[in-house]
Amino acid sequence: MTISAAAVKSLRDRTNAPMMDCKTALMETGGDMEKAAEWLRMKHKDIQVKKGERETAEGRIAVYIDPEKQVGAILEMRCESAPVAKSEHFTQLANDLARQVALQGAMTVEALLGQTYVDDPKKTVHERVGEVVGLIRENMKPARMTALKGLLGGYVHHDGTVGVLLQVEGSGRADPQLLRDVSMHITATNPVAARRDEVPAEVIEKEKEIARSQIAADPKNEGKPAAILDRIAEGKLKTWLGENVLVDQIFVKDKTKTVGDLLKAAGLQVVRFVRYRVGEVS
Repeated sequence: MTISAAAVKSLRDRTNAPMMDCKTALMETGGDMEKAAEWLRMKHKDIQVKKGERETAEGRIAVYIDPEKQVGAILEMRCESAPVAKSEHFTQLANDLARQVALQGAMTVEALLGQTYVDDPKKTVHERVGEVVGLIRENMKPARMTALKGLLGGYVHHDGTVGVLLQVEGSGRADPQLLRDVSMHITATNPVAARRDEVPAEVIEKEKEIARSQIAADPKNEGKPAAILDRIAEGKLKTWLGENVLVDQIFVKDKTKTVGDLLKAAGLQVVRFVRYRVGEVS
């Protein structure tokens, strides 16, 4: 089959593997991007597949938190072009709708658009969106949203393409800067789960399978007893968990601490986080 250069580049962007290896992986898996990424991880022990990189639209992420009411929301707003995504009117609209979701709640786009707009009860959210559409002459709409309650922190990357809403609990004071720093860490590292017990069993099993394949492919392990190989596999899994589970990750701003250590010192622990990236297939 023919593999396009665009597909090879996309796989390389996600894995950082050599171009020819990416092409081979796609050929071996019938052009399936996810299976190709897994094929590469089976073959290369150092491959780390980036998650949530499949951008399909322009837009931006907005986060709103009301610390007094202890409510917050994260929202993805879509539009047609990159210049509009960076425009003042579109940015303000995204922020306004994140505030709407935080204060009023909404499970679906339809429910959100049908709500009375909190900043002007004379109009609906749909009409608020329509104002900006009429001004800019470009289609735009909210794509997804999540509202949380409790002790919250958040962060949106400077270009608006990725953001995080973080919920914690505990006896300590929820310092806004600390929670912002942890949220920024999440945008950068994209952990698969907040804690180890939240990692799906099928993900654990897949990582074990990858570890066993890597061990079997390494000539240094030839002839070693099964018990030794099992310990090596467990060590590889432990390393993977440490790199991909939030509380076990080394904090990006202080390499001497894990995120869990940082929060524990403040009397806090993670409840959950929501990370959105523009165009991500969720």
